[in-house]
Amino acid sequence: MNSSYDVLIAGAGIVGAACAFELAKAKMRVAIVDRSFPAAGATGASMGHIVAMDDSEAQFSLTRYSQALWHELRETLPSTVEFDNCGTIWLASDDEELGEARRKHQYYGGRGVAAEILDSSAVHDAEPNLKTPMAGGLLVESDAVVYPPAATAFFLEQATALGATVILDRAVRTLGNSRAQLDDGTVLSAAKLVNAAGCGAAELTEGIQVKPRKGHLVITDRYPDVIRHQLVELGYLKSAHSVTADSVAFNLQPRKTGQVLIGSSRQYGEVDGRVDADILSRMLDRAFEFVPKLGSLSAIRVWTGFRPSTPDSLPLIGPWEKDPSVLLATGHEGLGITTSIATAKLIHAHIVGSEPAIPSAPYLPSRHTLAEIHA
Repeated sequence: MNSSYDVLIAGAGIVGAACAFELAKAKMRVAIVDRSFPAAGATGASMGHIVAMDDSEAQFSLTRYSQALWHELRETLPSTVEFDNCGTIWLASDDEELGEARRKHQYYGGRGVAAEILDSSAVHDAEPNLKTPMAGGLLVESDAVVYPPAATAFFLEQATALGATVILDRAVRTLGNSRAQLDDGTVLSAAKLVNAAGCGAAELTEGIQVKPRKGHLVITDRYPDVIRHQLVELGYLKSAHSVTADSVAFNLQPRKTGQVLIGSSRQYGEVDGRVDADILSRMLDRAFEFVPKLGSLSAIRVWTGFRPSTPDSLPLIGPWEKDPSVLLATGHEGLGITTSIATAKLIHAHIVGSEPAIPSAPYLPSRHTLAEIHA
């Protein structure tokens, strides 16, 4: 193992793996270190959506850019990644939510994203197992689903083929001043250090605002054609983005295996990784309300995970102002799978000093410090 690299990345989740691939393509000497195995943290516990989201202009810019990059890559992805361009239907239960669907349709259409308003009949033609009646919905055709652990493995395999070094079962204890000390005492040096440690990022870079947000997921046995699209309730927008209250919302994903992935829940400030029976029950009850057939299916696994969240729901991507050798690539919350490739592009642009394809300012870690000063 070398002791000196151009870039050292802490964290082998999908964001760190995508960074390793992007930087190795640029012929940099790259090492990526993880305390466990690839995708052991938030990545392995996540849903695999590739979605354009419109909570803010900055969120849309990053998610749409990254979604386009995923589509460019799709023909090179192995079958294990299970890339499925299934699209998303945002479901409206009432006229208020149908109004939100129309707003989203106008927003997406004005920014080049193909979307279609569905009336009640069209929704049920698209998804016969939905409860009746639904007021309508919005179909976003470019949305897709992947299997995150396999996508992470693909990025790492490509990076390794280009000369990157992958170091597993070694925790980074300190990261700064162009040096990383591992838990076995090894010290590695690199001109640039990328903190892609997810929920553990704050342990390596003191002062950053990244906190865990707990979620539950359930996956069924194989039942082909229960659903055809990713399904999300528009009520999700009312309940899922609170940073203070526990919430559940209806979110289903079809998998190429024929399984159905059932979400979702959010608990802010919860650090116990055990399944919360009350939250799980609420989440499943919500799913059964929308797709009653789910109640007759067999679940084969229930698990929890922790999303790395920030106060403004945007990731931290770019230089850490207190140490010029450190760049952050964390805080992606529930959109790390979607935005992993775009994050890697932005990190590369910061390192080489090039102009990125989208403005990088909304994601700079310094924005939080500036906001505190201004306040």
